[in-house]
Amino acid sequence: MSPESPESSLPPGGTEAEPPTAHSRRTFIAASAVTGAVAVAGPALLGAEPATAAGDASSSRVSVTVNGTRHTVTVDNRTSLLDLLREHVGLTGTKKGCDAGACGACTVLVDGRRVNGCLTLAVRLDGAQVTTIEGLTRGDDGPLHPLQQAFVDQDAFQCGYCTPGQIMSGIGCAREGHTGSPEEIREWMSGNICRCGCYVKIVKAIQQAGS
Repeated sequence: MSPESPESSLPPGGTEAEPPTAHSRRTFIAASAVTGAVAVAGPALLGAEPATAAGDASSSRVSVTVNGTRHTVTVDNRTSLLDLLREHVGLTGTKKGCDAGACGACTVLVDGRRVNGCLTLAVRLDGAQVTTIEGLTRGDDGPLHPLQQAFVDQDAFQCGYCTPGQIMSGIGCAREGHTGSPEEIREWMSGNICRCGCYVKIVKAIQQAGS
């Protein structure tokens, strides 16, 4: 007696049934592709404008008075006072030396006090009064500031790159009352580096202007 034949696993149509997972797998892949396209295209597919809030938040409008003239500019929030002066206002007398606050070449006066321009954020100076080396004289033929004249008289520079910062720092030093002796001047001018080594003459110039 022959064994009974097993029942056929074929459906009535006579074709092998598709594995139940095949359809769900293809559906998942298709759905993932559509979702990815929407994520990449984002607002373009949905007809929306791209968000610009992040870009707007990275810049600010600032108004400063430089050498008596008011300037209102929009700058990146990371812009230093030094770069504002040189790149936005066009005053290149203030020099970029180390750009790290170590040499003093970028010294300017903010509301009468000396600061390193490279370490000062422009956006924090809205409404401030800034004086640079260009603001010490009136026009190209104007009289020199007493400290500028003293630098000439004492031959207190060689290459001249640090000179604007030395002069602005020297004015601040005098206003702070730190010109009582050569030792005091050297102490309070120690943040300004002269790579040519004119320190003795720089001190004499500050003494001359302060006398």
